[in-house]
Amino acid sequence: MRSRFAALTTPHLADACIRVGVPVRCAPAELVALVPGTRVFGRVLPARHVGSVDVFLEAIESASPGDVLVADNGGRRDESCIGDLMAQEAASAGVAGIVIWGLHRDSVDITAIGIPLFSTGSSPTGPLSIGDRPADALHSARVGEWTVSSDDYVAGDEDGVLFLPADRIEELFTIAEGIRDTERRQADLIREGGRSLREQVNFSGYLEARAEHPELTFREHLRTVGGEIEV
Repeated sequence: MRSRFAALTTPHLADACIRVGVPVRCAPAELVALVPGTRVFGRVLPARHVGSVDVFLEAIESASPGDVLVADNGGRRDESCIGDLMAQEAASAGVAGIVIWGLHRDSVDITAIGIPLFSTGSSPTGPLSIGDRPADALHSARVGEWTVSSDDYVAGDEDGVLFLPADRIEELFTIAEGIRDTERRQADLIREGGRSLREQVNFSGYLEARAEHPELTFREHLRTVGGEIEV
């Protein structure tokens, strides 16, 4: 799956979710890559942080190669929860990346380690307090409005971070690849063949049909002409 994601983008996968009625679970837009251009894909390895990094060590202890550590620090802006030592520990254990609902620190060292990391930013300070650890701290993690678990995959690239259900992953990838291929053909026609997107999707025909049937949506029209734009 990771090799297939290398030829896709999160927008392709988000459009695939829309196509089949799977909720589009995007992380908040402020969650971005430490190194621009970074990409990550893998099964979610969840951990909820309450002030002590042992929860991350325990998660890594049970990780399978290619998992992505999803660290839930409640989106806090006053402390970081992962630094260079934990990033190195994760990388050495075969973890494919780290996604933090919160802040990281040691940016220079993490960049040198090379493990993909997405967070909401950085702060020099580590954890400021320790709370009671929930019994399910390793069962799920919350990122923005979404709660994710090992039943999910996470995909991240230049456009953001997206969570996908593991039991639909093959279907979503196949649909996303079809969307990608159609969009590339459409772009080639615009660029090289002199056929505008309006011509390719018979936009004038849509306007005529909508005049007679105001309830007709552009998305419904696209399905009849093979367009892959999700609107």
